[in-house]
Amino acid sequence: MTEPTSLDEIRGRHPRPQMTRPDWTDLNGRWRFAYDDADIGMDERWYERDDVFDKMVTVPFPPESPASGIEDRGFHPVVWYRRTFSAARSPDGRLLLHFGAVDYRASVWVNGHLVATHEGGHTPFSADVTAVLADDGENVLAVRAEDPPADMTQPRGKQDWLERPHGIFYERTTGIWQPVWLEPVPATHITSVRWSPDLLRGTLRLRVVLDGPVPPGLQLGVALQQHGKPLTDDAFAVSATVVQRDLPLDPVAITHHRSQYLWTPAHPNLVDATVTLRTEGRVVDEVASYVGLRSAACSGTRFLLNGRPYFLRLVLAQNYWPESHLAAPSAQALREEVEWVKELGFNGVRIHQKIEDPRFLYWCDRLGVLAWGEMPSAQAFDPVTLSRLTREWLEVLERDASVPSLVAWVPFNESWAVPGLEYDPAQRDAVRALFHLTKALDPTRPVIGNDGWEHLVSDIFGVHDYSASGKVLRQRYGSAEALQHTLAKIQPYYKVLMLPDRADSEAPLMVTEFGGITFDPDSQDFWNGYGAVTDAQELLERYTDLATALLDSPVVTGFCYTQLTDTAQERNGLLDERRKPKVDPAALRDVNRRPSAAVPADAIAEIQIVHAASRNHPGMIGGGP
Repeated sequence: MTEPTSLDEIRGRHPRPQMTRPDWTDLNGRWRFAYDDADIGMDERWYERDDVFDKMVTVPFPPESPASGIEDRGFHPVVWYRRTFSAARSPDGRLLLHFGAVDYRASVWVNGHLVATHEGGHTPFSADVTAVLADDGENVLAVRAEDPPADMTQPRGKQDWLERPHGIFYERTTGIWQPVWLEPVPATHITSVRWSPDLLRGTLRLRVVLDGPVPPGLQLGVALQQHGKPLTDDAFAVSATVVQRDLPLDPVAITHHRSQYLWTPAHPNLVDATVTLRTEGRVVDEVASYVGLRSAACSGTRFLLNGRPYFLRLVLAQNYWPESHLAAPSAQALREEVEWVKELGFNGVRIHQKIEDPRFLYWCDRLGVLAWGEMPSAQAFDPVTLSRLTREWLEVLERDASVPSLVAWVPFNESWAVPGLEYDPAQRDAVRALFHLTKALDPTRPVIGNDGWEHLVSDIFGVHDYSASGKVLRQRYGSAEALQHTLAKIQPYYKVLMLPDRADSEAPLMVTEFGGITFDPDSQDFWNGYGAVTDAQELLERYTDLATALLDSPVVTGFCYTQLTDTAQERNGLLDERRKPKVDPAALRDVNRRPSAAVPADAIAEIQIVHAASRNHPGMIGGGP
């Protein structure tokens, strides 16, 4: 595995790896803390008080977790945070306060002034706090977080609504659980950078959003380099706060130098980018970014990565830790989680019911691991549910649109929040609506309308099948005829796989959940939903039997094993909750790297891509052969 460079370390520790500035202040650490079980804090103006904060918490760990220093797992629907920070007003700049994620509804005050409100427990938000900074530079930051445990319309993912975890649900995460930081910026500054490679057209689209006044003569420059080699250095005039530019790619490099140029798990090539605002030759603002040149699409019954048929070998990741729950215990832990995916021989990870920390996605990009982005589900179908899901999902799509490792979007999973999907037209319309909204905002990735079963509209048929033997999987997916019978007649987990009015005529078939084999030699206190084994050798044999059955199928184009690590009462991980392997990683790697009948190695031929751009274009990214 490639050793990280200093640039990797910078990105791997920055809360927003795809848009970094060197000057930022980490606000994680010890904060003062208070429970507000009677919900009186607003009336009593706790955001202006000091005396009510009777506890200390370590941010960004949720108070339910040991890492927070509190570890109170009871019901506390309203919590408050308080700390001070030093920052003075700048005559020609602004100060931004960033939150990676606060679960679920947040209000933020600086020096008694309300500067931000946000609803959605998994997505970031920011506030410009310049106008409310104290004259002496000593500022008070207060945060109120509201997280009603019994609200079934709230997108909560795998967080339990009962006081103690049950079934497949885990400890709650209340309040701040991703980084908090300060960032000084100029009055006119870059607020977002989005990259959209189009290999068929031979272009890389750059979309930049600015905040602040747009003075005459403002220019935006973009410099790209890969493996230390300059690719392009372009500049153009800016006349509005939204700027879009199509940068031409080099068709020769795409076609004939793929392994050095395009992004794949085997060759995770990244293009380093610098985006700069200038006026009158002076740098106004500058951010560092990166992009991976790749395409993800479906054609007929095949999944294509960069135009080639590709078999997805995924493992399901809940990404909970015993000491810190939904939050990662450290930036290094996020990298190590991705390293384990590769160490076990998988080429991708299905992040399940969680919007993961951007630093995790950076290591997927950097180390070469595909990822699926899945919206955490609510538990009830209601207009409020749809409003909340849609609003937060839009923020997810915006935050992660440029992540090269992300190759699929999943707005619904297993009909959660739409339990009447089979018979309720309104719920079917909800799935169709979010599917098409996702496609409209991001046409560059496949979308699975509802993963697992009850498929209505989807680019991939994702089936969840926890059959206990490879023999049953072969009977169900061993041929095209068997597959048609399975889709029409078989109901794994007692669910219809295809709804009669689905819009898709064909799509790649992937078994996106299988296995779930429990092995926990030290305890009998676990949830045993999919069967257990008594020793490591039996676990390896069962895994080999199931995975080989899917790899031998001529119609299965990908799989996702449940799961990477033990999580709470679920002890069906390939690693235990402390990330210790249960079986020899090399043995699992050997199984996962076996050839697939659906995508045999001799069938993965180069697919020629016709480009409209000329290879001699002076701004060509790649610079020709």
